[in-house]
Amino acid sequence: MRNGNLAATLTLGVALLTGAAARAEAPAPRTAAERFEQLTPEQKEALRAKLREFKAMPPAEQARIRANLQRWRQLPPEERERIRANLREFKRLTPAERQALRERARDLRKLDPEQRAARRQRLRQYLKEHPERREQLLENIRRWRELSPEQRQEVRERLRERRRR
Repeated sequence: MRNGNLAATLTLGVALLTGAAARAEAPAPRTAAERFEQLTPEQKEALRAKLREFKAMPPAEQARIRANLQRWRQLPPEERERIRANLREFKRLTPAERQALRERARDLRKLDPEQRAARRQRLRQYLKEHPERREQLLENIRRWRELSPEQRQEVRERLRERRRR
């Protein structure tokens, strides 16, 4: 399993153990053991399997996942929900779109932090100053998702040709 999926699953497991899935009608369990006991047998086994997988990882990878989990816990609820919504959107993409997005993210990570921050700030400022452009961007994204892979490739080729001129 890929580390990203493992981290997401571990986060889900921790969320289950920390009471995120507590039943409204039952009093909230106070300890992790009580929360664990409320899980279904399938959930318990899935969590045990993820724990075994986690323990088999190198210490550096475990430390990275723990740090990510700590950052997640410190986020405000609204930010967590925004991230969950982004993940749902990401899962709706085709495998090719996901790969392209990963490659763009990898390219952005290669930039130094100041360059990344500057790009992010310029985009935010632009969209803030031009709300109609933001709406157009969202509409373009919707239309892009409706294109077939062949149509998308044609659009990419036209854009590349335009850039060369």
